[in-house]
Amino acid sequence: PYFQAPLEVWESFTSHGEIVETEKNEVLKKFGEREKSFHIILKGSGGILLYNNNNYICTDLCYEGDFLVDYLSLLSNQPTQLEVLCFEQCRLFKIIRQDFIKLAQTGYGRIICQTAAESLFIHKQNQQIEILSKTAEQRYMEILRNQRHILQRTPDKYIASYLGITPESLSRIRKKTV
Repeated sequence: PYFQAPLEVWESFTSHGEIVETEKNEVLKKFGEREKSFHIILKGSGGILLYNNNNYICTDLCYEGDFLVDYLSLLSNQPTQLEVLCFEQCRLFKIIRQDFIKLAQTGYGRIICQTAAESLFIHKQNQQIEILSKTAEQRYMEILRNQRHILQRTPDKYIASYLGITPESLSRIRKKTV
């Protein structure tokens, strides 16, 4: 989710945050807690997981250039059932919530935050359309064609969950495509 803006806008934006390193499988936000930071992945991968019935369901897969954040909790300042997890070691740009909210109230900050919200909305709408109109196998084939890196960098249990199937069903789909 990039857009062009004058250099001073980006300098102002980056002055509100810091670069942080995480470990593989590090939880950035636990379910039932409030989101404390806004992250952009510079290197690595992660996901947004919904905790439901003692199980995690992967709702989003995130890679370089993506936001890695429970945006609902960030904006509402309320706890949610979402967990934010790093699948790999990550290098992240991090802005704490208070600074993100302050930034959102400035002229350029408002544009950046609005662009972030629009990007997330478009992504979720497209995802919902795909879930409702395509089978898990069709969605897997699209990932295979267009985003093969996902399959190489994401644990199978999260890919299966993201597709709405079991790891065993994912294995059967993979065998059919070989």
